[in-house]
This record gives sequence, C-alpha cells and structure tokens, in this order.
Amino acid sequence: MREIVLGTAGHVDHGKTSLVRALTGIDTDRLKEEKRRGITIELGFAFLDLPCGHRLGIIDVPGHERFVKNMVAGAAGIDLVAFVIAADEGIMPQTREHFEICTLLGVKKGLLIITKIDMVEPDWLELVRDEIRVFCQGSFLEQAPVLAVSSLTGQGIEEVRETLDRLVRESEFAPAFGPFRLPVDRIFSMKGFGAVVTGTSISGRIKVGDDVCLYPRQRLAKIRGIQVHGQEVAEVEAGHRTAINLQGLEQEFVRRGDILATPGCLFPSLLLDVDFLYLSSNDKPLKNRARVRLHMGTAEIMGRLTLLDRETAAPGERVNAQLLLEEPLAAWPGDHYVLRSYSPVRTIGGGVVLNNRPGRKRRRFREENQAGFDLYRQGDPEALAVFHLNESGVAGMTAAELEARLGIFGRRLKKVLERPISSGQILVADSDRQWLIGQAVMERLRRETLEILARFHREQPLLEGIGKEELRSRLTREGLDPKLFQMLVASLVKAGTVAQEQALVRLAGHQVALREDEAAVRQALGELLKKTALAPPVKKELAAELGFSQPLVFAVLDLMARDQQVVRISEDLYYDQAVLGELQGRLDAWLAKEGEIDAQGFKNLTGLSRKYSIPLMEYFDKIKLTIRVGDKRVRRGR
Repeated sequence: MREIVLGTAGHVDHGKTSLVRALTGIDTDRLKEEKRRGITIELGFAFLDLPCGHRLGIIDVPGHERFVKNMVAGAAGIDLVAFVIAADEGIMPQTREHFEICTLLGVKKGLLIITKIDMVEPDWLELVRDEIRVFCQGSFLEQAPVLAVSSLTGQGIEEVRETLDRLVRESEFAPAFGPFRLPVDRIFSMKGFGAVVTGTSISGRIKVGDDVCLYPRQRLAKIRGIQVHGQEVAEVEAGHRTAINLQGLEQEFVRRGDILATPGCLFPSLLLDVDFLYLSSNDKPLKNRARVRLHMGTAEIMGRLTLLDRETAAPGERVNAQLLLEEPLAAWPGDHYVLRSYSPVRTIGGGVVLNNRPGRKRRRFREENQAGFDLYRQGDPEALAVFHLNESGVAGMTAAELEARLGIFGRRLKKVLERPISSGQILVADSDRQWLIGQAVMERLRRETLEILARFHREQPLLEGIGKEELRSRLTREGLDPKLFQMLVASLVKAGTVAQEQALVRLAGHQVALREDEAAVRQALGELLKKTALAPPVKKELAAELGFSQPLVFAVLDLMARDQQVVRISEDLYYDQAVLGELQGRLDAWLAKEGEIDAQGFKNLTGLSRKYSIPLMEYFDKIKLTIRVGDKRVRRGR
C-alpha cells in the first residue's frame, strides 16, 4: 500500500518533537546533543497507524535557523505537512521560512496545529488563531484545519489523530510510477552487513536482489535487504520511509544528498533550466549570476543563478533561469528545489526543474529561450520530445536518455513517441540502440551537405565528387556517426538532389566541364604523353615542359586518369593508355614464348632504364598480369 508521509514544520522550540511523541509514543530525538540541548538537529522518524488502514510515516524536522538545510532535506519527500505554531509565541521567523519552503517544494495539503495551549489563556489562543488565518490567506493551507493541543496534558491529541485519518482517506495520492528513486539522508554501517542508507522513496518500487545505482557518481550495487520502520520487507514502493542494505558498496562511497535509483534512469548534469520564484519576503532585487545554495532532495550544492531575460529579479517575480552548479546533480523535470543565499544564509526562492540536462549554457536575452520555456510550461510531452531531440543536435538521444529528460518511462514513452515518429518529426537513426534524432537536425544536415557539395564543386570543378569520409568529417567538428551519415546520404539520394557512386558523393546535376585553359592543357598533355611514349616526363616536369601551373596540370591529369585516357602507374608517372596497352601486349607475347622475364630481359624488351622499368614491372604485378618469383616475373597463374 502506498504510504503517506507527514512532515512537521515550524519555529524552533514550538513543540514539533513533543507533538510527534504524544501522537506515536516515539521520541524522534536520537542524538545525545539533541537530548542535551532540547532541540532537534537532525531529521527524526516515526510512524502512526491510522484507523483507515494507512500507516503514516512521520518526518520530524529541525526548527532552528542553523539547521534549515536539514529541514529542507526532510520536507522534500512529504505528502502532508503538520504546521506547528506555539500558542505562547505565535508566528516567528522560522515559521515564515518553513512555510515558504513547503510552498516552494510543492506541498499541497496539511493541517495547522497550535501547541502549548496549556501555557496561555483562552482569549490569547483566539488571537493566535486569527493571526494564523491571516498568515495563511491565499496559500495551500488557507482551508486547512486548525487544531489546538497540549502535548504535556494530551488535550487535543486524539482530535489530531482523527483529522489525520480523515485527510488521508479524502486524499488521492499519486501511485508509484517509473524507476525507483530514494534521496539518501543518512548512511551508516552494520557489522556483517555493510553499508545501509536511509531515505524516503519518492518514486517507483524496488525489491531485494535488484541492482541499484548511486547517483551522481554512478556506482552500482545490489540490494541485500530492505526495512520499513524496522520491519524486514521484500519490496518497497514510493512514499515509504526506507532503510536499504547495499551489497558491493562501502559506506565511505556514499554521502548525504546522493540518490539511490534504478540504473540508467538518471543522467547527472551541471546545468538545469528552472522556473524560479524570487520570494516576495526578500528585501532587495536579486542580481544575475548570484551565488546560491541549491537544495533538492537531500542534496545541498553551490551554484550560480543566471537570469535569462533580465539583469535583476524583483521580490515576488517569477523568472526563466538557468542554474550552473559546482557539482553534478541527478534530477527529473518536475522536481522541486529551494534556493538559499550564499551569505548571509536564508531562503530566497525556488521552483521547479524544467530541463534536467540542457545541452549548453543558454545565451541571455534570446527569443528562443522564451519559446523553449513556454514549451516546458505547457508540458506537452510530444512537443517536448521533439524539442529535446532538436536541441541535442547530431548527438541525438537514446530512448533511455529521453525518458529521463521527460520523466516518462517504458510504455508511456512509446505511446508519446508514436505520433511524432509516424509524422517524421522524430527519426529513428539506429533501431538497435533506440537512438533518435530530431527531424530539424536532419534538415539542417541536408542543407549543410548540399552547401558543402556546391562549394566543393566550385573549388574542384575537375573532380567528379567528394570522398564520403571527407564529406562526413566536414559536416561536424566531432564527426558524424556513420549510421546517421549513411541515413543522411540515402535520404538525399532518394530525394534526387545527390548522387553516390562507390566512395564518391556529388550533386545530382554536377558534370565535369573543362574551361578553355583546362581543355588546352588536356590536349597538350595527351600529345606530349603519346610523343614521349615509354619515357614520359615525371609529373612535375610535365607542368614545367608545358608551361602551365602545377595545380592545373595535376587536376587535368587526375581527370584524364578517371576517363582512362592516361594510366597512373606510380606517384609521379603517367602513361598514355594506348602506349601502355601496346607494351602490355609485347610483354604478354614475351612471357608466352619465354615463360619468364627478369630486369635485364625487360630492359631488352623496352630499352628503358631502371627509372621506368621498375615502376612498370610493379604496375604489371599490380594489375595481375605478372607475379614476382625471386628475381624474375612469370605470368600469374602459371
């Protein structure tokens, strides 16, 4: 059964711990320092079995201003809040700060409890009730029941139990969904058992024997045992106060603020796009890039808040912002957070994570920022899936990465992706890896490919096309994934805009057309190579002899080789096709008669020096007319 978690909140020494003890019989102050000083320092835990059948998990939080970060850690996983105000003091500073924190963390329901009524007169108690009602106007506690108790005498305690029972019965709490997540608030070691972590599970379910991952450092472990309120259980779901014994992970590798979760469901990031509310209780504007303390779950991380569309935020303003963190954080979109100032330390605001892993720092005062944040807030999962994939560029995302980006998992994600995939807004680049690409990314790649090919043809008009690997490397600095590149080229070939011939890619309409000077070079080269027959000038000498520039001669030579007018037999030697064919016929006749030929025989056949005879003999080996056996060549196959 989904367990409901009740958290206390309120000023220091207003009787939160005494109230929990009166309700449950459990003293949540477990530390010697807490008992000596008479105040709560760390989170305390208890439970209350209600008549409706629910077991209410209770988190007792510190009230002292020095321990507000511990209060935030406890409030992060609660469903209901018991807001405690002492009758003899009324609304106090931490009353206000705890109230703001509960609001920022998205707590929706609760009750208001006036404690220590045995210390005040009835008239004073009514004044406190009126003060509380004014304080809660317009908030999530405006319609909450207001109860008065004395933990010392027991007056009103039973009414609190009955009210809690009614609130739980009337409430519809979200069922467990998605992967398991548990923010770690306590770590200890048990002899013979190893590391034990505790926390309030906030999503999913998990059982003994399952693999888990500790984020953000992504260390794997296996669940050896699970306890809920001291009782061994085989499985635990969201909403339970849980202790988990880990196998394969030592205590020193775990710290408060880590998240224990299903492997692969979180992707730590140093950047967060957030909706940020700067509390109206602040007394001055907040500057861009203010250093802040982020509280999320049980974690506290330093960072800076970038205001994307203004230089300062006024008290009470809600703004688009990006958090740049000093340590990675693993979150889901929709997770609530609280920000406290760097110094002096106080709660200044908070809100909701909109994008848990932006690909880059956002440039301020850009129109696309507002468009993106509007999409975040509209919350259409199909539109967000397309947006995230287009923002991810050529890296794309796997289905697992997209799950964590949307906070939607398994069959629910498949349902979300059906329409954008069928309409072509999302492309499956690799079905084996479940790797997805945004259609806008592919369109950009198509445009860039056509631009690269057009530029290449302008710069190299005598070449038929660009090599596939060279084209792939030009498309992005990091290089394009081979499967995505093949998908890109295939789509352009299918559209008829690009042609692919073996390892070359060209624009479909491209044809090699010689300019007047290029045609003159081609004619001159052809005549010279025929004239010089078996002893042509080497490549550089050809350019010098003809009086044309080397780049022009070299480009025309390559064109003539592609057209099979000439044959390149080495890096520096080109032969007229007919001349080389005549020599091949003579060599073939020699081998038919003599059976073999050596270097001297080849010299006798051609009258050539070693400068030409060695490259020619190696060429005939290469085209598999001959094969070398010792110092001689024989016809291949004999």
